[in-house]
Amino acid sequence: MDARRNRPSVIETRTRILDAAQSLFAAHGFEATSMRMITTTASVNLAAVNYHFGSKDVLVQEVLLRGLRPLNTLRMQALDEAEAAAGGAPVKARVIVECFFSGSLALAAQSEQGREFMRLLGRTFTEPSTVVRECLATEYAPVIGRYRDAFSRALPAVPVEDIVWRLHFMFGAMSYAVSGIDTLQVMTGVQIDEPDAMARMVPRLMSFLLGGLRAPLPESN
Repeated sequence: MDARRNRPSVIETRTRILDAAQSLFAAHGFEATSMRMITTTASVNLAAVNYHFGSKDVLVQEVLLRGLRPLNTLRMQALDEAEAAAGGAPVKARVIVECFFSGSLALAAQSEQGREFMRLLGRTFTEPSTVVRECLATEYAPVIGRYRDAFSRALPAVPVEDIVWRLHFMFGAMSYAVSGIDTLQVMTGVQIDEPDAMARMVPRLMSFLLGGLRAPLPESN
């Protein structure tokens, strides 16, 4: 038997490395995850990682981009469709929130790998290394710009600075909610053992996010 038939393809090896890195980065963080941990989990040698990615920094970027680019494409398409349906009128704030967050929440509800990626995104808030910051800035800039403008049209009484802050708060709330169900059970003692707990959480979270977006502005001193 030709031994070459049992060798993984280049694409399979690359995917296995990305899957292992995502899982480890989500569980342990970017800095705490070593290349040895990645090669052991992926069952490859260091030469394979270097061949496909060249360095750990590039691997971090590729893991983030693999998940972020499809999500951001969906966000832009959803907003395009909502604006077309509005016929030139401002898109309602509720619809804008759904356009931005529904893809992320559906991803988290559909698979463990999806929830894992959302936990990884949560890491980007607490471990903002230069590599992570540069990657997020490049990928999010056009998306956030479009959504900031849409929110400004939907909520003309809310200053742009407050819209940006509220987007920041919504990012944090979503990341924590998606990754923290186990923590919630430990902290509250309430068992959330529904088989579809994640799916049932989505409308609750969307309601919460919309309420925060529409909240009255704080009184200035």
